[in-house]
Amino acid sequence: MRKDLHEANRLSWNAATVAHNSHKGDQAAFFRNGGSTLFPEEVELLGEIRGLSLLHLQCNSGQDSLSLARLGADVTGVDISDEAIAFARRLSHESGIPARFEREDLFAWFEQAADGQRSFDRVFASYGTICWLSDLDAWARGIARVLRPDGRFVFMEFHPFAMVFNERWQPFYDYFDKAPVEEDGVGDYVAESGTGLTPGEHETGMVDFRNPHNSYEFYWGVGEVVSALIRAGLTLERMEEFPFANGWRGFEGMRDIGGRRMVPPEGMPRIPLMYGLVARKRP
Repeated sequence: MRKDLHEANRLSWNAATVAHNSHKGDQAAFFRNGGSTLFPEEVELLGEIRGLSLLHLQCNSGQDSLSLARLGADVTGVDISDEAIAFARRLSHESGIPARFEREDLFAWFEQAADGQRSFDRVFASYGTICWLSDLDAWARGIARVLRPDGRFVFMEFHPFAMVFNERWQPFYDYFDKAPVEEDGVGDYVAESGTGLTPGEHETGMVDFRNPHNSYEFYWGVGEVVSALIRAGLTLERMEEFPFANGWRGFEGMRDIGGRRMVPPEGMPRIPLMYGLVARKRP
């Protein structure tokens, strides 16, 4: 486990979160007016969550967490970024949607939760999460430990096959490389995605953001994710692959085909851009 790299990522995310939220307008008003940041795919995988306790891993600034709380779940969000958690707590207060937000490195949080015998009906994580984690088995074991019997883990993530390409759709990254990849910090992907990641009101916000803190990413294949969950004692119930990316314009020429679903330019073959799964803890 590379806690030193997790700490570097915390600093990088603190800087990037300010830039990201600068583009999203009055988010409290968006939620007060009934807004939601969720996409149909994760709602369908989660199923009915009203009255259930739900743990949202790497919740970022809490927008999806509050959208889940609005569906009736008792939500706890966890994230490593101080800035993200502070923003999420303010947004919860200003929007009037109750949720708990806790700042901690995820692996440390799992240990604390196990010591406190905390448990949840659902555990949820989505979009650009596991690439920041240095130990996939520890992640899967942590999920299994905090799930209640018959509880479910729901995961939606960008497909690792797409991550072999650079922004110009050129093969660049090694799918099987296990060494951490150093980058020039978490970028302003919210600005680059335009209205794709700002369902309320898109604002110009910060311009030409440059992160002063480098970041480190880890590449995990689909087989590694599934195997880690199985080794942790969970049962895979469902897995889906999608030829579009929700909200994120991560590559040149991506097109919105409706519903903020982004696909490659005309003429390119369809490739998997996202996948989702559901894993259950046996009673």
